Amino acid sequence: MNHNSKQTLMKNKFERITEIFEREMPVAETELKFGSPFQLLVAVILSAQCTDKRVNIVTKSLFRDFPTPDILAAASFDHVYEYVRSVSYPRAKTQHIIEMAKRLVENFNGEVPGDMDDLLTLPGVGRKTANVMLSVVWGKAAMAVDTHVFRVSHRLGLVSPDASTPLAVEKVLTEGFAPHLLPKAHHWLILHGRYVCTARKPHCSECYLANECAYFKNNS
Repeated sequence: MNHNSKQTLMKNKFERITEIFEREMPVAETELKFGSPFQLLVAVILSAQCTDKRVNIVTKSLFRDFPTPDILAAASFDHVYEYVRSVSYPRAKTQHIIEMAKRLVENFNGEVPGDMDDLLTLPGVGRKTANVMLSVVWGKAAMAVDTHVFRVSHRLGLVSPDASTPLAVEKVLTEGFAPHLLPKAHHWLILHGRYVCTARKPHCSECYLANECAYFKNNS
């Protein structure tokens, strides 16, 4: 099969999967609870290798007492740690969110920047977190690749096995989905991975994407 034929097949596959997701999951958005871009950024940092459910429990009181960057920036490590101690890697994350808040106050007038390069200057913010902010807050054509997105895109066959890094997967998905749908597609893949295409035992019998899924075809 030549390169153009492969491209056409993949384009059609992305279109079919998009159509199915649009029908089955018309509303797809973050399950993190937040009241401002700053609060979302804190929640996303805390959510690394931790469930959104746990983060939402933690941030309810955290956001009540530290609602803005200036208040969090002025807080002590020990004080903030007591709020976030039940998340994964609590000491590192406590340090990150305090230092991130300080950087926002010092360099960005307390506002979360809407630019990838600026976001990456913030402590605790990597490419995945920056992409979440760009897509959720500003609706930009960005694709954050977490473990769910990485797993589901490979199982469906949207990306080839040699797309072995989050950045490689991000590039393929960014080209495959329509730009205006990327923020929604990010949540389609996350939510599908969280509730249907689970890591250890995917629920293939309940999956509306089974007929499009490379994993299902190879394991059925």
